[in-house]
Amino acid sequence: MKNTRLFVGGCLMALASMAYAQDQPAPAPAAAPAPPPPTWSVGPIDFSGLIDGYYTSNFNHPVQASGAPGFNALYNFNTQANQFSLAMAKLSMSHDADPIGFRIDLGFGRAFDIIHGSEPSGASFLRNIEQAYVSFKNKKGIELDAGQFVTSAGAEVIEAKDDWNYSRSLLFAWAIPYYHFGLRAVLPVGSHFTGGVQVVNGWNNVEDNNTGKTMGFVGNFTSSKISWLNDYYTGPENFGTNKGWRNLYDTTVMLTPSGKVNAYVNFDYAKQKNADGSAAIWTGIAGAAKFQLNDKFAITPRLEWFNDHNGGSTRTAQSLKEFTITAEAKAAQGVLARLEYRYDWSSASYFPTGFDGSADHQSTISLGLIAYFGPKH
Repeated sequence: MKNTRLFVGGCLMALASMAYAQDQPAPAPAAAPAPPPPTWSVGPIDFSGLIDGYYTSNFNHPVQASGAPGFNALYNFNTQANQFSLAMAKLSMSHDADPIGFRIDLGFGRAFDIIHGSEPSGASFLRNIEQAYVSFKNKKGIELDAGQFVTSAGAEVIEAKDDWNYSRSLLFAWAIPYYHFGLRAVLPVGSHFTGGVQVVNGWNNVEDNNTGKTMGFVGNFTSSKISWLNDYYTGPENFGTNKGWRNLYDTTVMLTPSGKVNAYVNFDYAKQKNADGSAAIWTGIAGAAKFQLNDKFAITPRLEWFNDHNGGSTRTAQSLKEFTITAEAKAAQGVLARLEYRYDWSSASYFPTGFDGSADHQSTISLGLIAYFGPKH
């Protein structure tokens, strides 16, 4: 553990030194800032895409029964331990509603396998679809989407390049859904509030697992320095029955005081009532701050707590904590690298060690490399 901290500290000190050198005045006039990434378009269709690969070193050295390297417990989506792996390769096609539009995200990799891991239909082609929906937007800005779309909940998203850290938080992985299938309406009210209503099959399913429907309600307040984002999902989620509802409240406060320092706090509360009358509750809170040292380098620490009171989410009743610090370097337009140290610990002996051991903690170092093109969505 001591050697791990020294290694991570050395890496971060080196990055800070590079950032400091980057900020020093040059003898010649500085070049103009790089232009934003261009939009890749063919006619009315915009294209974007990415490739995300990584290596994660897990100091618990988990090993599968086959003798192959094991997995990083609780992680999304850099789950493979002590080996090079592909998180995702993705291609997106979209056309903003004017008044009709669409979006489809296709890809493969470990992230897509995890996203669709609980799909009731079992259709293999769904594993390559992240989103696929059509849109209608009227002159007042009211937009209606129909199809498969990612959830509104959470402070993070599926694509690592649009997050601050490389690994996803415990709340993203274990507290909220990934996607829904159904209808959603978005209604802007004035210049600072946006409301939304969703009617969907449920959590992470294109084909429903019962005859009920889940409702989603969104209320977002935004300004130049602070945003308050709220999501509430409620509906039956038990397989084969409408008895027992799942309720989730997710809220994020986003602070954007400047281009150099930004922060967020994310809170989740969920309660799952089972068909037999029992219930499971999970709650958590996470916070992160991004320090943009200059145009190329940034550092983001993250700290969170997650309590799976009854084991309804992780299948083990436990209280979890994790600390992550991520160093980001933009090597060129459309290419970024992230070096990350993460430490998880639990009230239970949950994390695999070696072939058949377990421990109450897990320590990893990850190096992620992401190449992307096209606009951000």
